[in-house]
Amino acid sequence: MGRKRNFTEYRNDDKIQKSSDEEQELSHTSQHTLGAAAKHDEATDANHDTTPPHPDEWEEVSYSKRKKPKKISPKEADRRPAITHSPQARLQKHLVLSDFQTLILYLLTDNPAPSWVSVSHRNAITKVVTLMVPGLELGMFNGQFPFIDEVAGNGMSGSVASLQDTQGSPGKFEASNGHRILRANSNTTSADKPDASPDDYYPVKLDSNALPTILQPFASVFPHVWPVHAVCDDRYTRVFSPIFSILTAHMPKAKEQKPMKGPKRIKKDIVDDRRTPITEFVATVEELQENEFPLHPAFATTDSAREAMLAMQQRNGQTAEEGWVDTRVKGLDEGEVPHAEMEAGSVTAGRRVIALDCEMCKTVDDQLSLARVSLLEWDGSLILDQLVKPTMPIKDYLTLYSGITQEMLDPVTTTLADIQKRLLEIITPQTILIGHSLDCDLKALKISHPFIVDTAFLYPHPRGPPLKSALQWLVQKYLHRDMKRNKGVAGHDSIEDARAVLDLVKLKCAKGPIWGTADANHESVLKRLRRTKRRKATKSDTDAADEFKVGAVVDWGDPARGHGAAADVTIGCENDAQVVEGIRRVVNGDQDDGCLQPVDFVWGRLRELEVIRRLWTESKSRDTDMLRQAVYARYPGADPSDDATGPEILGNAIAKAAAHVANMYASLPACPAFVVYSGHGDLTEVMRLQALQRQFKSEYATKKWDELTVRWTDEESQALRRAVKKARQGVGFVVVK
Repeated sequence: MGRKRNFTEYRNDDKIQKSSDEEQELSHTSQHTLGAAAKHDEATDANHDTTPPHPDEWEEVSYSKRKKPKKISPKEADRRPAITHSPQARLQKHLVLSDFQTLILYLLTDNPAPSWVSVSHRNAITKVVTLMVPGLELGMFNGQFPFIDEVAGNGMSGSVASLQDTQGSPGKFEASNGHRILRANSNTTSADKPDASPDDYYPVKLDSNALPTILQPFASVFPHVWPVHAVCDDRYTRVFSPIFSILTAHMPKAKEQKPMKGPKRIKKDIVDDRRTPITEFVATVEELQENEFPLHPAFATTDSAREAMLAMQQRNGQTAEEGWVDTRVKGLDEGEVPHAEMEAGSVTAGRRVIALDCEMCKTVDDQLSLARVSLLEWDGSLILDQLVKPTMPIKDYLTLYSGITQEMLDPVTTTLADIQKRLLEIITPQTILIGHSLDCDLKALKISHPFIVDTAFLYPHPRGPPLKSALQWLVQKYLHRDMKRNKGVAGHDSIEDARAVLDLVKLKCAKGPIWGTADANHESVLKRLRRTKRRKATKSDTDAADEFKVGAVVDWGDPARGHGAAADVTIGCENDAQVVEGIRRVVNGDQDDGCLQPVDFVWGRLRELEVIRRLWTESKSRDTDMLRQAVYARYPGADPSDDATGPEILGNAIAKAAAHVANMYASLPACPAFVVYSGHGDLTEVMRLQALQRQFKSEYATKKWDELTVRWTDEESQALRRAVKKARQGVGFVVVK
């Protein structure tokens, strides 16, 4: 082993090495330069005259300065954003409306990307316009819609018959680059098939040559039509609201906690406590009507409204001749309390709050009659607890549910009329009645009151209406205690139930409107936008103030009272043309709508096709019902009393809807995402079978098997499942302008 070199030797060796390297590099460079010069001389001799110039003349020398062309990647060649479906993508199931919501949230927020489409240049998409058009079906685009030839009329660019194969049998979708092209019809729908084919999951490429003229605007805007299913509950065979499925999203997941038995307790860190007066929880007339409450005459403010309410009371058997009474409230303004009379910070807002609960038994006419009524004050003190003797002989005391026995009612002489007289003395215009599913108690008492707070509304079912959470489940989840019925005690206790309702309402007033609602686990997409910051225009704008995204809802009637309550901008409309114009205004930021800057997300809805197809048959309020009736006046020959619509009228409605969609697309600025979906299909058969099922359950609980007027067997159950499967089918369209 040799000795180590000192510093001087190391430096000298390094200089020698560098010198050698430089000589080699210079030699290589010289050879390269000489070779290039030789090649240049050869090229010059070949292309130019080599005759030497005259000594007295100037010699012209030219240089070729050609730069290498810059390589442009395919991605840089086109910076336009796009939402595309790859032919190599593999779908495992039908798309549902929640998949469309995932796409919308991905474009607007930090939500994960969808797996069913590819989004290029996402940051360039600054707006999302979502339009719901109930009444559209996939069958309209593939020839499966009934009477499509008659609906299209002479506007067919190719009739359905001409789209079939030469043998006269229904054709199939033709494949082209991994997509299905719309070129044929089929006599069977996917709802009739026992098992869906994987091909049914994929989008259909729109071909204007194979579409009726009335639908060709869709092909000029969208590349594909997607089969989309509405969200449903297979266990309860119910179809969820397509509005809820788009505008309500799950809260971001928190850290996983250790699982616990029973109802999951609400997370206290999700919502902030906000002390709220009870008057904010009083049910609206729409909520009461939707849940079949007896309506008080104070809600009728016009002569026509009073006539309509009287007709409804006669139809429902809720007249004075039937033993019904109304509390002494002449108008809704009588319930107002002067601000000077309110105690500062009081959640009762000067009102008298009474918790009410009743127990019933079954009489010989197979009706549920009042057997016990209990009332509690806001402080929990007892106002009334009285057993009631039904006027008809009792057939079943329902002790298992009511806790009432024959020994308890035998000595009782109090009648329903006595209780009604007492209640009219207790309940004043400034009284608020609270209870759980209070519609049943009011029907048993045969009394109506306009100011109602129902815990079934305050704490909605996680799956949404019409489902309602049981009172004992709410007590376990939010009050963290068990009721007597959970401790082996048979029957209900009306005082205990009233006290549980009272505690739930007090908790709601202390925590705020969001507590106990689906907002604790879900939130409005419009609310999430308010927390999402807009992207800076340039990187140098880091010092600029943060701007948050803005959402808008444009719908028929007054959207601010319902699903548009969380929107920054709401526009009420009376027809589809106003909806299109309203969306155009808010997207472009017209100041007339109270929006000083363009919105980032708009949700709107066209409803004229829904009316013409008889999919919108009932209204929750008189105002919206007038809007629905006005649609028929705009379509000559349309009659709301007819069960079916003629092909000419239906074709006109479809053509108008398609034209509105095309006009809306044309009015949009550059690079917004445009999403159109139909929601669910016709729910008529679903609602009929559900009403039959409710009637069967009601009779089954009070009648013997041989006395039932309706039957609910496996055949009806399967029919309901098939109806739900068919009704949830819809379509969707996605494009970037």
